Amino acid sequence: MNELKPGGVHSVQLAIDVLEAVAFADDELGVTQIAERLNMTKGSVHRHLQTLVERGYLAQNATTSRYAIGPRSRLLARHAPETDLVHLADGPMRQLRDALGHPVVLSEMTPRGALVLSKLSGRSPIEIGVRPGSELAFHASAQGKVMLAFAPLPLRARLLGQPLQRFTDRTIVSARKIEQELQEVVRLGFATAPEQAMLGLNAVAAPIFDAQDACIACVALVGSIQFLPEKPRPSDVAQLIETARQISRKLGQGHGADQPAAAKRGGRTPRRAPV
Repeated sequence: MNELKPGGVHSVQLAIDVLEAVAFADDELGVTQIAERLNMTKGSVHRHLQTLVERGYLAQNATTSRYAIGPRSRLLARHAPETDLVHLADGPMRQLRDALGHPVVLSEMTPRGALVLSKLSGRSPIEIGVRPGSELAFHASAQGKVMLAFAPLPLRARLLGQPLQRFTDRTIVSARKIEQELQEVVRLGFATAPEQAMLGLNAVAAPIFDAQDACIACVALVGSIQFLPEKPRPSDVAQLIETARQISRKLGQGHGADQPAAAKRGGRTPRRAPV
């Protein structure tokens, strides 16, 4: 279960946890499955499920008694802005996946980390990666590092001032070392996090900017470190950065793709990866 944040309404946070558990599942879920995933009692889960079903945000299968997304949730999705990030990014992401064969992941910045919005599977018959709905830690993921690198300095300082969780023996938990790495991310225009969130997993991420030159998301190659090495191929990085720029232009960034927000704060503009 996601850690409850100070100042939040406990029951609201639990209800959102239940809703997200069902929404991001690959199939319908029962009460016991939801309770186990969220480390909650079945009674508490059941009470939240009843409310969400009554309001139409979830629906219960009369045959299996399991739960799935309801009509009101689908209605909210239809009312999302037409400039939907997932839709705009789909074409460039598919081109990147077809060119390189690696899984491609789109993530958006949230207050708690990099939220995985969508994923395109790679061409390998055996694949490890992340699921849509997962939230990746800022300090231990390539996606999170990209977002931190181009975030406003007060926000970065606040996030790095908190205790940093160690996921593997390669996770960097020193704020000073992360700050040094973030300077390189701004300079190079991409980030990596080999085996820092999970052993055997690597990712390479590049920033996506909106019309105000703010880094709101990133696109990443994700996969086994066997096929996506600690030092990625320069040609792969170049194609990844170009994909991020294409998506940024679709979001209205225009010429800002070459002058991101970090450069306006006095940082260096990301350069093209060597080919």
